[in-house]
Amino acid sequence: MIKLIASDLDGTIIDGSNSISKDNLKAIDSLRKENIPLVICTGKTYALSKDVCKNLHARFGIFGNGSQIVDLSTGNEILSKYLSLSEIKACYSIIQKYDLHVHAYTETSIITPKLLYMDLRNSILFPDKVNIKIVDSVLDYAKAEKEPILKLIVSSTSSLLKVKEELEKATNLNIIHITKTGIYKDNVINKEYEYLDISPLNATKGNALQVLSNYLDVQKDDILSIGDNINDIDMFKVSNISVAVNNACDQVKLNANYVAKNSVENGAFAEAIYKFIPFNTNINDELKK
Repeated sequence: MIKLIASDLDGTIIDGSNSISKDNLKAIDSLRKENIPLVICTGKTYALSKDVCKNLHARFGIFGNGSQIVDLSTGNEILSKYLSLSEIKACYSIIQKYDLHVHAYTETSIITPKLLYMDLRNSILFPDKVNIKIVDSVLDYAKAEKEPILKLIVSSTSSLLKVKEELEKATNLNIIHITKTGIYKDNVINKEYEYLDISPLNATKGNALQVLSNYLDVQKDDILSIGDNINDIDMFKVSNISVAVNNACDQVKLNANYVAKNSVENGAFAEAIYKFIPFNTNINDELKK
């Protein structure tokens, strides 16, 4: 019996135009009526995501790819992890070597020398949700210890695989490589690019979901997870049932128990919910309308 739903947000529930299909909204409402907790698991920070989490009636949120866990009913943090100044310095020596764009996230702010790539995207999508601070240097900002840094994002139109390798050799951090090219192009800013999501060691969606499941005393057999991108695979590992939406990248599909027939635009999240949760007959009839 599924007792907990862990779902990615962008590309899984929310489509590229920042919309949520009617089918997905119906499924989320059904979860609420059946009192099955929804956990939103996203790379975004709490500040960027809290309003949409509220609208989706989510009980808990895993933010920053596992840097934060928040009880959304109270706003209390269950877990928080930050990058140390020494870790940021180690990253910066490599970032500057390749002259790459870098921005940082705190619990309330985006820290950046110039709005480009993901920080530009988020400033467009969430203009009133987060404080954007334009600074000369993210490193100098971190040195001033004004706010703890949750994670760094390094972006480029060129391949970042070599940079990722160097960062992994020089640091002991969690580094995720994401490509927004081809069918995954960032249509919000109309640009193709790659980025590295750099967060504290063990700050992954999977580890955070394990912490939350222990906190709630929910077993792996009772968890259903749904996602579309590389950072969701760790979440699949601590779930009995894992679902890749049809628009997911190939590596995610290979690691999922089930690949949805629908994409995010056509209600892939809802398809997963209806397939694996035995709602009562009246609810199932309503969902089909």
